[in-house]
Amino acid sequence: MDTSVIDLAHKDMSHSLEFDIKSILSSMNLSYKIEGNNESGTKGIASITSARLDDLSFCSYEGDKAVELISQSNAGVIFCKKSLQGLVHPRKGAQLIFLDNPRLVFVNLTNNIFEKKKKMIGISSKAVISKTAEIGVRCYVGDYTVIGENCKIGNDTIIYDKVTLVGNCAIGDRSIIHSGVTLGDDGFAFERDKKGLYRFPHFGKLVIGNDTEICANSHIARGSLSDTIIGDGTKIDSLVHISHNVVIGKNCEITAGAIIGGSARIGDSTWIGLNATLKDHVTVGDNVVVASGASVIDDVPSQDVVAGVPAKSIKHKMNATSDMLFLMAGQQSSEQK
Repeated sequence: MDTSVIDLAHKDMSHSLEFDIKSILSSMNLSYKIEGNNESGTKGIASITSARLDDLSFCSYEGDKAVELISQSNAGVIFCKKSLQGLVHPRKGAQLIFLDNPRLVFVNLTNNIFEKKKKMIGISSKAVISKTAEIGVRCYVGDYTVIGENCKIGNDTIIYDKVTLVGNCAIGDRSIIHSGVTLGDDGFAFERDKKGLYRFPHFGKLVIGNDTEICANSHIARGSLSDTIIGDGTKIDSLVHISHNVVIGKNCEITAGAIIGGSARIGDSTWIGLNATLKDHVTVGDNVVVASGASVIDDVPSQDVVAGVPAKSIKHKMNATSDMLFLMAGQQSSEQK
């Protein structure tokens, strides 16, 4: 096991290289239209309100708001919706690129460019690694991180500073674990009699899939008699608590402050809003939106939208804004499916 660290300076890389956007878009096999000419070249990325003439930005709005933002922006290149063609035009020396989903293309393009510049590899000498742990190739493990017994880390995974993997954890390839996360300790489960409380044994594992991300100071317990499982591609925000035996599907988004009780089941591509609570043993289907602050005490079928305390379906109340709600939650609109 390589215990060296490649120490990368955390510098601003948003203006660190020049790139040919048209060539990259062509290689992505996308349908797009271009208006205008970016005379300064593209060297960085920025928000549409703070961009400079050599920056790439995007606008995911439509209608008057989009026209206002684009017209007032100093960005050299702006990805925008195809529906805006004819409604807005580039300033002199700038360029508009019309796409079906400008935000998605912006994310994919910029990640592809800048991830090549930012690659952390190595294991800090200040990390504590069990002799029974297995760490894949091209991984990074930060300062004061602890990787306990029988843990297995896949290839190309980044684990930042002060992370604790208590034991019996498996993390897949290309995953990111941010600072302060605790994984794989016992869940909160007790049996009671007249004399007191007795901790329920935890012999299960915590299994986290490929391409996952867990943000700072979140906690996931290992299973008691079965495993806790986090599916491929799922992203978990900061300060989330996931109890023992929970099974979460692929490509879910669980936002900050959410609490998921023991043995809950969540399907694929579901979005859990800020500070939402899911009671133990509930089942939530695929492509569900759980609104911020909702308290889910009953099962939720696939494709539903629930809100309130206790959470009730509001899907029947949705109107023309429902597509925007689903897009905000990382889902596809009905027209895109």
